Amino acid sequence: VAIGRNEGQRLIRCLDSLTARAAAIVYVDSGSVDGSPEAARQRGALVVELDPRQPFTAARARNAGFDRLLADHPDLAYIQFVDGDCEVLPRWIETAAAHLDAHPTVAVVSGRRRERFPDASRYNRLCDLEWDTPVGAAKSCGGDALIRSAALTAIGGYDPAVIAGEEPELCVRLRKAKWVIERLDADMTLHDAAMTRFTQWWKRNVRAGHAYALGAAMHGKPPENHGVREVRSNYVWGFLLPLLAFAPLWPTRGLSLLLLPLGYGLLAWKIARSVRPRFGPYANLYARHVALGKIPQAWGQLRFILLRLLGRQSRVIEYKRPEATAA
Repeated sequence: VAIGRNEGQRLIRCLDSLTARAAAIVYVDSGSVDGSPEAARQRGALVVELDPRQPFTAARARNAGFDRLLADHPDLAYIQFVDGDCEVLPRWIETAAAHLDAHPTVAVVSGRRRERFPDASRYNRLCDLEWDTPVGAAKSCGGDALIRSAALTAIGGYDPAVIAGEEPELCVRLRKAKWVIERLDADMTLHDAAMTRFTQWWKRNVRAGHAYALGAAMHGKPPENHGVREVRSNYVWGFLLPLLAFAPLWPTRGLSLLLLPLGYGLLAWKIARSVRPRFGPYANLYARHVALGKIPQAWGQLRFILLRLLGRQSRVIEYKRPEATAA
């Protein structure tokens, strides 16, 4: 199941990478205007176009694709989910399926997602670092993963109301049902973040903050405490520290602003020290942006709370620009 919205040539690469590697391919489209559905049909994929009268979410799209596959293949054992901006690498599906064959308690396996153009921008490089998660037992997976159909069916699939962070939320329920999630030491997909502007990076972090807040609201109680640590950290560094710096601005004659470089500098130093063994020369870059990312993430959390108080439904937060028309 590939999902997408206005992915253009990125979707073409995605679908071409799946040809001859899967028993069937379903592409689920969320209101694209770039010809993506027709391009997918031309490549032999079954196409599901979501009703625009309901809010688009990746979770909703994945459920629709899964249901479409099961309708034609009720005995389907495993299903590979992939975002439409990713290319599945050779041997991944075979490697992942063999692991699920050998480990019946494992529900989900993912591998190493890499950025296609990590040097195109600092933001692409940050994504590539973010994808480099530890190998072995994991708490969650990302959008690209091979999942056991029986496990996904047993817990009712993805939650379509979750607009971001739907995979970690899914994995919370899988682990509660005694399933195991694993990250394999194998290359899985190439991802094209196409993130070249600060505003894109900011929106992506707002979305992450929303995901943390929603996750904590859904599964924040012990023993999971899902998203609680991240939510607290973002409020401290993204809201409380700026408040302490700006509130006494007049009586301190501006000296309170020194809290910002001192506070974020200390946080970045601590993060860089912890990730340097993994990220080497990129440790400082990663640390600076994680520290500063607390601000938009805190805003995303406040946005979630405000929408909830107003009784309004959250909408997908998009950071990526549409690519060239699919062909």
